[in-house]
Amino acid sequence: MTRKRIVNVASVPKRSPFRYPGGKTWLVPEIRKWMRSLTFHTELFIEPFAGGGIVSLTVAFEGFADHVILVELDPDVAAVWKAITGPHFQKLSDRICRFDVSKENVQRELSQTSTDNDDIAFRTILKNRMYHGGILAPGSSLMKHGENGKGLRSRWYPKTLAERINAIGDIRERFTVVEGDGIAEIRTHHKNQKAVFFIDPPYTADGKKAGKRLYLYNELNHAELFDAAKTIKGDFLMTYDDAEGVRKLAQERGFNLELIAMKNTHHAKMTELLIGKDVSWVSAPDSGHVQKQFAFD
Repeated sequence: MTRKRIVNVASVPKRSPFRYPGGKTWLVPEIRKWMRSLTFHTELFIEPFAGGGIVSLTVAFEGFADHVILVELDPDVAAVWKAITGPHFQKLSDRICRFDVSKENVQRELSQTSTDNDDIAFRTILKNRMYHGGILAPGSSLMKHGENGKGLRSRWYPKTLAERINAIGDIRERFTVVEGDGIAEIRTHHKNQKAVFFIDPPYTADGKKAGKRLYLYNELNHAELFDAAKTIKGDFLMTYDDAEGVRKLAQERGFNLELIAMKNTHHAKMTELLIGKDVSWVSAPDSGHVQKQFAFD
């Protein structure tokens, strides 16, 4: 059954420092509903393919789990999460605030080859903000016109970025960042009955090619991922394009499916599959129970 109501993403708190292809801001209200539906207290929340991390950030900020593990295979993206959740997170936010955006300065910064994690993190944030659509994969390039013809500065919001980074840094003890394979991390924690997984692979299944254009690490054995999900003792939620091959993988393993309405970045109405052990909560009324919120001065 397709949900008719489409979430207004402007109503969802913006917590991620990334502009990310395939970001899940639109799904946040459903994530809250899913977490409220669980019959156990979530000790560990794991996102095996972190990307922009909006779901994990929501869970951490709104008190849905004791601890969150962000898993990211892309070393550049992982560097950002390591910097933000590390003890010196303000170095990154301060550097963002100091940076003077011009084509020459951006090109100079992106030509650097330092392997220091803080330097990689800053370059990644810069690319994410300055490249078309936030795409970090090879072949992407700098924006030319930006929003309203304002060029590169139109996507650079230093104060906003700094506030988001500092807010995450303030609760950094709630996060562990793992640079590595998402399926391996599922297998590490699959026996934990109070562990919950949000699985949103940035790879395209069933012959579609968008993943190759959007992500550097775009190859995944989807059958292996579904097999790993089958072993999870706690709970999980997977999101995928609605494709015949994906439905077959899910149905062969006894998973349940629900379609949910969404809008893409061009505001076109689309549907996406939610896959889990039990997704009946999708069509059930929301209890509206309010979880603990974290406030920052």
